[in-house]
Amino acid sequence: MKTIRIDLVSDIACPWCAIGFARLQQALKTLPELQLQLHWRAFELNPDPNLVPEPILPALSKKYGQSEEAMRQSQQNLMAIAADLGLNFQKMQQRYTSNTFDAHRLMYWAAQFNRQNELALALFEAYFGEAQNMAEPAVLLSCVTKAGLDSNTAKTLLASEQYAAEVRAELEQARHNGIQSVPAFIINQRYLISGAQESAVLAQALQQIANEQQAPNS
Repeated sequence: MKTIRIDLVSDIACPWCAIGFARLQQALKTLPELQLQLHWRAFELNPDPNLVPEPILPALSKKYGQSEEAMRQSQQNLMAIAADLGLNFQKMQQRYTSNTFDAHRLMYWAAQFNRQNELALALFEAYFGEAQNMAEPAVLLSCVTKAGLDSNTAKTLLASEQYAAEVRAELEQARHNGIQSVPAFIINQRYLISGAQESAVLAQALQQIANEQQAPNS
C-alpha cells in the first residue's frame, strides 16, 4: 500500500473546491493501492471579517467584470457539473457572499476527530444547496451536527478565538506558497496541482507521484 499526502487548500465558499474534492474521490476509486492522508487547508475568497453579504450574481459580475447573465450561465454550468458528481448545488444562484473564517476554525478543529471530509461536505451543501449564511453560528452548528461532531463543543469554540491563530497561519502559508486561487492540491508537500482537474487527470498524476516516491534514488 502506497501512501499519498494531499494538503487541499480550499474555501467552502468555492464551488470548484467542492467539485475538486468530488473528483478526487472519484480518482481514488480507480487507485485502490493508494492510501490517502488528506488535510484541508484554509483559503478565503472573501477575507473581510466585516463583509456585508451581497447577492452572489451581482457580486460575481462586479468581481469579474462580466454581466449578471454571463455569471448566471456560468453558475448553471457549475450546477450541471455538480449534479453529475452527486453534489447539491440547487440554490447556488440564490446564495450571498460570505466570510468563512469561522467555518475554517471548525474545519481545523474537525481534523482532531478525522471528520474534516464530513464537515466540508455539510458546509458545501449548506451553502450551495441551501443558500445559507455561512457566517451564521446556527448554520455552522447544524453542519457540525451533520458531520457527527459535538455541537456544544463547537458552540464554545465559535464564541472564543480558538484556532484563529492556526487558521491565520494556514492563510499566510497559502500566500507564501503563491496560491492565489483554489482548489490547490499540494501532493506530498512537494507537487502542486491547481484547479478542479478531471478525475482521470488527478488519478494519473497521483499514480505517477506514487510510482516516483517508491522508485530507488528518486
